[in-house]
Amino acid sequence: MALFFNTNLLRAPLTFHSIPLSPSKQFPNYSSLSVRCSSTNQQSDEIRDSDQDEPKKKKRLSEQSSWETKDSDGKDYLYRLGAEADNMNIAVGARAGVIDSLFAGNFLGKDSDIVFDYRQKVTRSFQYLQGDYYIAPVFLDKVVCHIVKNYISHILNAKVPLILGVWGGKGQGKSFQTELIFQAMGIEPVIMSAGELESERAGEPGKLIRERYRTASQVVQNQGKMSVLMINDIDAGLGRFGNTQVTVNNQIVVGTLMNLCDNPTRVSVGQDWREGDITHRIPIIVTGNDFSTMYATLIRDGRMEKFYWQPTQEDIVNIVCRMYEKDGITKDEVATIVNTFPNQALDFYGAMRSRTYDQSILKWVDDSGGAEDIGRRFLRQRKKGELPVFIPPEQTVEALLESGHSLTKEQMLIMESKLSKEYMKNMDEE
Repeated sequence: MALFFNTNLLRAPLTFHSIPLSPSKQFPNYSSLSVRCSSTNQQSDEIRDSDQDEPKKKKRLSEQSSWETKDSDGKDYLYRLGAEADNMNIAVGARAGVIDSLFAGNFLGKDSDIVFDYRQKVTRSFQYLQGDYYIAPVFLDKVVCHIVKNYISHILNAKVPLILGVWGGKGQGKSFQTELIFQAMGIEPVIMSAGELESERAGEPGKLIRERYRTASQVVQNQGKMSVLMINDIDAGLGRFGNTQVTVNNQIVVGTLMNLCDNPTRVSVGQDWREGDITHRIPIIVTGNDFSTMYATLIRDGRMEKFYWQPTQEDIVNIVCRMYEKDGITKDEVATIVNTFPNQALDFYGAMRSRTYDQSILKWVDDSGGAEDIGRRFLRQRKKGELPVFIPPEQTVEALLESGHSLTKEQMLIMESKLSKEYMKNMDEE
């Protein structure tokens, strides 16, 4: 039944009268009667009837969009991901009407900030590594073998350690050469330092390691690149030196790394466990100076493969030769420099070259107007592009040897002075 209204009647004043109704003249019950204003065209009615039979589908943002993806249970995947994440609301979901609209944002929609954590860039690129560098063949073979062996562990009938521990003397290029290998292999690693292995909150460092591990797994899955989790100077954060105190975070970090070695594809960061949540196996590389200070169960065979790095004389000459190549220093002259300062770490030769710049920098400061008030003048001149041209010094073997002797003299003064004993003369010597 269709009802039609005369719109002209709506403009007339309305007068209401009370009309008594007898029981026999009660109005029929029209509670189930549908009222609609439409044409009497039968074809239009059939179209509308078919529209009611088939509910209208919600328009998608894009056919390739994953913002409306449903999980295996038919629930919104991003919403469930945020609900399972153990984070604050500002990091998981900024829903309009729940928090101030100023913080909800309009870039991807009012409720789209659920992926805030996944937009942060924590991987490392090596655009700053410009030039030709030498990588020791033994070092290269060990790192490449460990990475590839972990990525093909599912086809190997062998137990593959997840962690490679590169240890050795200070300043021998452990971290730098590893980064050179990453660049050569096209790997996008996630790199941590020992300073991140402690926190004022219990459990935070362990959770951070698991998050970084899962981030490296996301690089493999989403970007199609190999990734590695690298922790530099791990013994500085987990080592035991004398009477140092063991904290809860030290224990949790060790337990986290041990668990990753035993279950590299099942990593939780506090959310609900899901059967389909399988993490890619990501190789871990750690560097340090003395692994004997670390928990023995962590560094045992099967969990960590140890590699002691001590460059040979040939390795040192080749690395330093590449370092001085643009300065016109020949390989024979490099060999002379290395033989003059034996038993020195690789970073010594870099510091030696850096010290030759001191006189040229002081001359450049004088050309800029002197040391007085250089801070204000330097910033102003740099902003205006009026800084004087810096002329690097001409590198010679004599200048390098002179700076090398100056460095060794400083080393000897530190070893011989023992100023702490001068400050505590009243204490008995042990």
